[in-house]
Amino acid sequence: MEEEDNLLHESLITSSTTRTLKNPAIITEAAISPMNSNFSALFCKDILSLIFEKLPITDLARASCVCRIWSLIASDREIQTASFKAPWKLKEIVGNPTSGSFWKDNSLSKFAISHRILRGDSVASLAVKYSVQVTDLKRLNNMMSDHGIYLRERLLIPLSNPDMLVNRTCYIEVDLYAKREVVVLYLEGGPQGKMSICSNSKGASDLVKRRIIESVRRSMQVDDEIAQYYLSITNGDPRAALSEFSEDLRWERCTGRV
Repeated sequence: MEEEDNLLHESLITSSTTRTLKNPAIITEAAISPMNSNFSALFCKDILSLIFEKLPITDLARASCVCRIWSLIASDREIQTASFKAPWKLKEIVGNPTSGSFWKDNSLSKFAISHRILRGDSVASLAVKYSVQVTDLKRLNNMMSDHGIYLRERLLIPLSNPDMLVNRTCYIEVDLYAKREVVVLYLEGGPQGKMSICSNSKGASDLVKRRIIESVRRSMQVDDEIAQYYLSITNGDPRAALSEFSEDLRWERCTGRV
């Protein structure tokens, strides 16, 4: 009796499979697609919001590609912020990104510590202090040489310990020197006390101007007056000043003046 039941069951499966293969329409009807079904929950904003709030940032980005409604809900600032903060247990993120793709990546490399440069600081000493590689420090800050530290009022420090983010507030900023948008952690003070990172602006402090002059003077191996002259004809751009000085020096050598 048991063998007969098994044979009957196999016969039904074979018959059903044969009908499906012979009629492709049956396959289409049998396959339930979320987007062509009448499952209203898939388009209910309240339900989708509750689901999307639990998604990691990468899955949230994928969900935004499904359809217009999903994209609208996945682009909600509160949902994006909550998903971005969750892995690192951040307390809050302040600021608005300039790029819509900013929220698609919340890896640790997205974060940096803001260090206000003090007298005696060097790239090597800061690398030791924060336990990071010198090359990583330079790469993050878009620095070609160690002298670049004298042009700035702060450096971004790669964040290697995620525990430092727990229950902390971070700030979305565009660093003009690093030329990137980062999530900045201030260990002391906060952005209210931060100094301007754009040294070429009219409101740049005397300290920044002095550091620029010192850096250019050291690189050129000239006195302050010559350094100030080349900065003045290049609108305060240190790299352009060095380039102009090199061109003049090359011309003098070619004409036998040096």
